[in-house]
Amino acid sequence: MDARLIAFLDRADAVLARIEPFLPAPRPAIDWTQTLAARWQRDGRSGFLLPLEVSLDMRLSDLIGVDRQVEQLGRNTRQFIDGMPANHALLWGSRGTGKSSLIRALLAEHAGHGLRLIEIERDHLADLPRVVEQVAQLPQRFVVFCDDLSFESGEGDYRVLKSVLDGSLEQAPDNVLLYATSNRRHLVPEKESDNENWKRVDGELHPSEAVEDKIALSDRFGLWLSFYPFTQEHFLDVVEHWIGTLAAKAGLAWQRDEALDIEAVRWATGRGNRNGRCAYQFARYWVGLKLLEHNA
Repeated sequence: MDARLIAFLDRADAVLARIEPFLPAPRPAIDWTQTLAARWQRDGRSGFLLPLEVSLDMRLSDLIGVDRQVEQLGRNTRQFIDGMPANHALLWGSRGTGKSSLIRALLAEHAGHGLRLIEIERDHLADLPRVVEQVAQLPQRFVVFCDDLSFESGEGDYRVLKSVLDGSLEQAPDNVLLYATSNRRHLVPEKESDNENWKRVDGELHPSEAVEDKIALSDRFGLWLSFYPFTQEHFLDVVEHWIGTLAAKAGLAWQRDEALDIEAVRWATGRGNRNGRCAYQFARYWVGLKLLEHNA
C-alpha cells in the first residue's frame, strides 16, 4: 500500500478517535409493543425518543367531578383508537384540577388497545415534525402530550409554534394526535391594550390583529375542554375518594365526619389551593398520620 495512503488512514483514525466521544451514542429503536410512553429528548441539534417507565394506577374513576370532560376526551380518544376522525385537544383551566391526570388515565384505559403517549416540552415543539416522522408508519396510536403549554408577555415563540403546528398537525398521519394542557384558554396573556383597536363595521365587531394573532394559536386545537376551580363540596368529595382508596390499600378502617371535613378545609385554606392535587396530598397526610397513630 502506498505510504501516503497509509499515513492518511492513520491520521483519519487519530481524528476519529478524538471526535468519537463527542458524537451522540447510537439509540436502539423503541419496542412499542412493550413501551407505553416516551419523552422527546433534545440532543444537540437533534433529538431522540427516550422510553419511560410509567405507572398505570391512575384510572378514569379516580377523576371526581369532571364527568363531562372525561366523557368528551374519552370519546375523542376512542374515535382516534378506532381509526375514526378525531380532534387535537386543548385542556385549559385552573391548576391541579385533573387535566394531566385525565390524559394519563386515558393511557391506562386504552394501552391494551394500542394507545401510546409521547411527552414533549413546550420549548421542543419545533421538533414536532421529527417526532411525527419517527412514529408515522407504526401500527400503534400516539398521543403527543405537551403539559403546561403557555407563553409569557413579550415572548414571540408562539408565532413560530403556530406555523409549526399548522404544518405538523394538518399533515400529521392518522395515528398521531396532539393533546396539550394550559392554565390559559388562549395560551398567551391577553392585555387590555389588545382590545383598544377593535372596530365596528356595519354593526359587526372586528377584533384587532393582536387579538386575532393570539387566539389563532388555540384555534389549532379542534377540541377545547375547560377545568374550573373546585367548590368546597367538590373538594371534600375528592378528599373522601382518595382517603378511601389509600385507606383500603393500607387496611385502615375510617369514617368521614365533620371533624375530617374541617381538617381538610383548613389544609386547603393554608395552601391557598382547593383542587384535586391538594385533596390527594391531604389524603396522603391524613392516612399516613392515622397509620402512624395506629402503630404507635
